[in-house]
Amino acid sequence: MGAKCSRVKQLLAKSYIKILMLGLDDSGKTAILYKLKLGDFIATVPTIGFNVEALEYKNIRFSVWDLGGQDSIRAMWRYYYRNTHALIFVVDSNNRKRIYQARNELHRLLKEDELSDATILVFANKQDLPDAMNVSEVADKLKLHTISQRRWHIQSTSAKTGHGLYEGLSWLNDNAPNKVAQANSCISLPARRILEASLT
Repeated sequence: MGAKCSRVKQLLAKSYIKILMLGLDDSGKTAILYKLKLGDFIATVPTIGFNVEALEYKNIRFSVWDLGGQDSIRAMWRYYYRNTHALIFVVDSNNRKRIYQARNELHRLLKEDELSDATILVFANKQDLPDAMNVSEVADKLKLHTISQRRWHIQSTSAKTGHGLYEGLSWLNDNAPNKVAQANSCISLPARRILEASLT
């Protein structure tokens, strides 16, 4: 009994962070989420609505919300901004035609009042592809160096191989604001939970 109580106290002492994972459709958000959760690359279909998963890494419990990136869904993103501690913005490094569209979406997000305190992590995804833009080029095209008065980082990643994903989480672990889940906070993080919202 004492061991169980000690384990509960240990879990409650972990920092809790709500992360929104956003980006254009086909950037690899859901593939990243399940690579982190399951350890395997899973071919995914476009997310209609959202997926949410509970992850633990080092001393942080992450609640990661993966929102669909299609044009019709992006208008719904704002309903999920509240209490967000960190934003992971995923970019398809292999798609030069849409990089400026991704830049516009990112900078639009940076103007949102409810995301004003969120730490920004950019995943330059699909680095396993031979023609992918490198991190420096992605950062330049996204105009990341114009972002001031908030913490941001860009990380080379591949959802397929797992390259860079945990390095990105390590940076969040060190830089995102720590929010400790109190015993009366009613935060429920099951081992695996997938929620699909139907936008009809």
